[in-house]
Amino acid sequence: MGFMSLASELCSAIGDHHSQRKKMKKKHFQVVEIKVKMDCEGCERRVRQSVERMKGVSKVEVEPKKHKLTVTGYVDPKKVLQRVRYRTGKVAEPWPYVPYDMVYHPYVQGAYDKKAPPGYVRNVVADPNLAPLARATSTEETYSAAFSDDNPNACTVM
Repeated sequence: MGFMSLASELCSAIGDHHSQRKKMKKKHFQVVEIKVKMDCEGCERRVRQSVERMKGVSKVEVEPKKHKLTVTGYVDPKKVLQRVRYRTGKVAEPWPYVPYDMVYHPYVQGAYDKKAPPGYVRNVVADPNLAPLARATSTEETYSAAFSDDNPNACTVM
């Protein structure tokens, strides 16, 4: 009986380890963009080294003129952000900008930011307070399509 109970415990321990491993959440391959102020080459090096040796990181790009850090790999965005803040002692936040072409009305209040890099505006579509201002209504889209060059049935007077 002693051998059977030992074998039973051993088998249950192996099964528990296997089930715990399945429960672990797999991280998805993603691109994490972070805004960090960098003034000199030392700041740039410190920001790069803070995330280079993280588990799951494939590629690290630093753009000091835009104050942007891009981390690519199997990482958690919250952990990357936390690590940059802890290791560098700098204020870091998720990248708040999108390309100018991605927003219908880029000069709506709250979208245009003088601190944004060239060709970028603030992502107002994600902000619930400013999203209705940034999106075109169906009537606006109808009237603008009526005079569009892309529309074959458009008004020829214009």
